[in-house]
Order: sequence, then C-alpha cells, then structure tokens
Amino acid sequence: MPYIDLSDCKLFYTIDDHTNPWSRPDSVVFVHGFTENTEAWRAWVPHFSRRYRTIRYDQRGFGRSGPVAKDFALTTDLYVDDLARVIGHVAGGPVHLIGGKSGGISVLMLAATRPELVKTIAVSCSPVTPPKADGWLEEMKRDGIRSWAKRTQRERMGSRMHEAGIDWWSDMMGTTALSTAHAYLRWVSTIDIREEIKRIRCPTLVIGTDTARRGRSVFESWQKTIPHSELVILPIDGYHAAGTDPDGTARVTLDFLARHSSTG
Repeated sequence: MPYIDLSDCKLFYTIDDHTNPWSRPDSVVFVHGFTENTEAWRAWVPHFSRRYRTIRYDQRGFGRSGPVAKDFALTTDLYVDDLARVIGHVAGGPVHLIGGKSGGISVLMLAATRPELVKTIAVSCSPVTPPKADGWLEEMKRDGIRSWAKRTQRERMGSRMHEAGIDWWSDMMGTTALSTAHAYLRWVSTIDIREEIKRIRCPTLVIGTDTARRGRSVFESWQKTIPHSELVILPIDGYHAAGTDPDGTARVTLDFLARHSSTG
C-alpha cells in the first residue's frame, strides 16, 4: 500500500486516475474530517477521476495512517505540514484542494500560508472557530466512538440519508481510536483562523448548509473576508453536505473547478 514515510508517522494515500493517458491533468487532493478517512470521499471519486488525478489520504491519527497517542500534540501547523508533504510527494506541484468539515481547516490554512502549493480550494461545511463538541469525549469514553457517531449522525447527515447510510458512516467513523479523538478534540477546540484566511488569494469555494450548528450567517461572516471567493448554500438539513449528497456537492465543486482549472 502507498505510504509517505515521515519521521514520526506514515501517511496512507491512494490515487484514482482515469484521465486520458496522453493528457496532463491537474491533481485534486481531498482532506477528510474528524473520525473519517479516505473512504469518506469514495462517492466523489467517479465524478473527479475522469478529469483529474484524484488523491485521497488519511490524515495523521486516522484510517490506515494509524492512531496518535492521547497526549500527542496535534497542531494546525502539523496538519498543514502533513498536507504540504502529501502534495510534494504525490503531486510535485500546485493542486486543487477540497476539504470536508474540519478537514477544511488544513485546506484554508495551507492556502493562506503556502500559496505556491495551491491552485484553488473548496471547503464543505468547514469550521473556522471551535466546533460545538460539548460532551463528545465523555460519551466516546463511556459508550465508544461508533455509538457516539450513530447518536449524532442525523444532525450531521440530515433527514435524507438512508438508515443503511447512517450505519455505514457510523461504522467507518467508529474505527477511529479513542486516543486520536482525545488529541484531535483538544486541538480543534482551540482553533480560530478567521484572521489568517483573509490572506487567501486563490479562487475559493465555500459550500455550506443552513443548520442550527453552522448556519448561512456563520459561513457568510468569514467567506466574504476571502477575496475571489464564492458561497453556495445547499438545501440540506444536516451539516455534512459532502457526505449526505456527494453527487450534488461534487457537481457544484466540479462546476467551480471548470471555471478555474486548465483541466476543467
């Protein structure tokens, strides 16, 4: 299996490329959110891999990249460095970046701090300040991560997700180690990147939904501070548009890329 060897971990990645073999397609890198892994993007792959080199990787602490210790010091800089290493190793040049939920933090911060690595970015339902996670860790410790995921899934996925889909997402998220959840929630509870993202200069797509957890006004409040950005609010009653409606959200993103990409 393909891994990137770092000094303190190995990052798993996978590439799907069904472009014409004589073409020179752009690369798109997908960054998943909390308690997810590369499988979170599986429904997006058919939409993208015919036009782009489609790269997914397991963030540090998740999936086949392996867990981190409970007291491991995860930081925004570390996740951005990991993403930069993935780009350097697998793409060798600037890419399009797509982030889901808290995976968008790394995407936004890389665009703000290392613009030479980025062509465009798209973030779906991503936070820029600490997400509401009161009681999550206590519930995970008591009942397990899969149980927590299943209980909170309808708020995340909304009413349109089939019950079998709720179970699939809960199973996938439930493979995350409790030690990683400790370290990740400790980090994400401190983030505030509202000032940093004002430095982003590449074309930026912000996808949101209008829910109690993260409504239209929240997305508008920071999206409008990013030059060359646009906001699309999807009619989904959950806060994980990329998971609930991967086909629709992918189409919105592909349309954005078509307007800002040599491959599109």
